[in-house]
Amino acid sequence: MTEDFYCDEVLSGKTHVNKVLETENVLAYNHTRPFYPVHIVAIPKKHISSLIALEDSDTELLLELLGVIKKVATKVTKENGACRVITNLGSYQDSKHLHWHIVSGKPLR
Repeated sequence: MTEDFYCDEVLSGKTHVNKVLETENVLAYNHTRPFYPVHIVAIPKKHISSLIALEDSDTELLLELLGVIKKVATKVTKENGACRVITNLGSYQDSKHLHWHIVSGKPLR
C-alpha cells in the first residue's frame, strides 16, 4: 500500500469507489474493504496528511468536510440506529491522508 491511498488511488480514479456524497472539495464513499457492515470514508480532495496537520487556511475545508460527515452520519444513524465517526493519527493511520470513517455495526473481522 502506498503512503496515501486516497490521493494515489481514489482521487486519481485508479480505484473505483461507490460514492455516497460528494461536494466540490469532499468525497464520501463506501469503504473498498469494509471492517463494518456499514463503512463509509470521508476525505478532503486536497491532500492533508492528518487532523493534526491542518493549517489555519484549511478552516473552510474542514467545515465542509464536517458538514459532509454530519450528513452521512445522520443518514447512517437513521437507517441503523447508531454510528461511530472515527479518525486515526500516528501509527494508527494507515494512509497518510486526512480521512474519517463513519461506521455502524459489529466489526466484520
